[in-house]
Amino acid sequence: MVGLIDSHVHLDDKRFAGEIPQLIDRAKKAGVAEMIQIGIDLRTSKIAIELSEKHPEIYPVVGFHPNELASYEDHEEKLIELAQGEEVVAIGEIGLDYHWDKYSREKQKELFLRQIDIAKNLNKPIVIHNRDAHQDTMDILRQEHKYLPGGVLHCFSGSWEMAKMCLRWGFYISFAGPLTFPKSNKLREIATNVPNDRVLIETDCPYLAPQAFRGKRNEPAYVVEQAKMLAQLKGLDYQEVARLTRENTIRLFNLKDD
Repeated sequence: MVGLIDSHVHLDDKRFAGEIPQLIDRAKKAGVAEMIQIGIDLRTSKIAIELSEKHPEIYPVVGFHPNELASYEDHEEKLIELAQGEEVVAIGEIGLDYHWDKYSREKQKELFLRQIDIAKNLNKPIVIHNRDAHQDTMDILRQEHKYLPGGVLHCFSGSWEMAKMCLRWGFYISFAGPLTFPKSNKLREIATNVPNDRVLIETDCPYLAPQAFRGKRNEPAYVVEQAKMLAQLKGLDYQEVARLTRENTIRLFNLKDD
C-alpha cells in the first residue's frame, strides 16, 4: 500500500492541542504516511520545525501568511535563519489575500516578493496562498517563476486559464476539501485536466473538511477523500492516485522517500 502525503496541514492550531500523536496514528491507519506542516508567522514556523523534530512523519515549511504580516519586518532576519535549516522543505505559506484585506495590497505584494527572494536565495520552493487576488498573484508569479525551483498553489481556487499558466511556469496545483463539495463542478473539471505529474492533495486542516466530514474539524486522515475523488475524476485506481500524488509531493519538496 502506498502511503498518501497530506501536502498542507496546520497541526499547531489550538483545536489539535495535546492530540498530535493521535492525529498521526489516525492518519496512518487511514493510509496517510506523512504530512507537510505549514507556518503562517514566526511562532508557527518555529512550531513546524519542532514538530518535525519530534515526529519523522512531519516536514516543516516556514513563512508569513498574508493575513499575519504585522510583525514580519521585525522578524524577517529570524525567518531567514529558520529557513536555512536543512529540514525546512519550502517557504510558505506566502501570497496575497484580498478577501479579508487585513493589510494594504501594496504591503502584501511587497512582503510576498521579499519572501520569494528568501526562497530564491535558498533554492527552495514556495507554498502560495491566493484568495480573491488572482491577477496580482499571476503578475508576480509571471515575473518570478524562472528564478524559483518550483512551488504549489495550495487549495486552488482559480480558473483553468490560471491553472494552465501556472503549470506552464512549473508550478503544481493542490486540491483540498472543496474538491469533494457537491457544487464544485468547475474545480473538479480543473482537477481532471491537471496533468497527473503536477497534482497534489491536501486537507488544509483544521479547515475545509471534505464533504464526508462537512462541518467537523478537519484532520490529515481525511485527505483520503480528496484522493478518492481524484481517482474518480481521472478514471484511475485509488492506489495509482496515492502513488502519483506521493511522487509529486516528494519531487516538489525534495523529500527523502524511505
